[in-house]
Amino acid sequence: MAKRLDLKDVNIYYGDFHAVQDVSLKVPPNAVTAFIGPSGCGKSTVLRTLNRMHEVTPGATVKGEILLDGEDIYAPNVDPVAVRSTIGMVFQKPNPFPTMSIEENVVAGLKLAGERNKTKLKEVAERSLRGANLWEEVKDRLDKPGSGLSGGQQQRLCIARAIAVEPAVLLMDEPCSALDPISTLAVEELIDELKREFTIVIVTHNMQQAARVSDQTAFFSLEATGKPGRLVEVGPTNRIFENPQKKETEDYISGRFG
Repeated sequence: MAKRLDLKDVNIYYGDFHAVQDVSLKVPPNAVTAFIGPSGCGKSTVLRTLNRMHEVTPGATVKGEILLDGEDIYAPNVDPVAVRSTIGMVFQKPNPFPTMSIEENVVAGLKLAGERNKTKLKEVAERSLRGANLWEEVKDRLDKPGSGLSGGQQQRLCIARAIAVEPAVLLMDEPCSALDPISTLAVEELIDELKREFTIVIVTHNMQQAARVSDQTAFFSLEATGKPGRLVEVGPTNRIFENPQKKETEDYISGRFG
């Protein structure tokens, strides 16, 4: 069941360094929100705060509120591990577990949560691989290592692993940057299908990709190196690309900087 995210006055720090300043943003359910902007503007940092991955870094802190359907994911009584099963993440570089088979990779999260029913694990593996458009390619070699797949297949395997635990939100940090154009197209088509079930947030350096896959785009920037990143503008993707409200957004999209 897809859920909405609301960021309210979010400030992010690494120790004393103020990395991202005053971000307020609504992420709608069953839609794709793209974060774009120049390197170092904080878009991946914001993404990592959405499932409390940011705080894994020593000295990293977050101020403000991040609400999942109205519930603050940073409230003192909230378990970060539970947050990460509700808000899944797919990383830039495919990272299947090298010692596990394709099937074991998909159900790793369920096993970690204590699921032992072999029939259920097999059903979830098939459903998730079908959901990631990978089933037909791997159904005859489920017991082979996940690391033996091509890069594009590995990334879809990681997406299958993320959706197997039935999250509400799926975060993707430049999921296609290490992939060839054909694999990129396969992942983009998959993202379009997955939004029927999930809320999706994607960080991308590829503006054409943002224009193709997202419903809403948030443009981040920073005034100078060493200054905090900030959200400049957010809106429906077609408006951001065709009629941005801020000159800074227009300059970035038209290639004048960044």
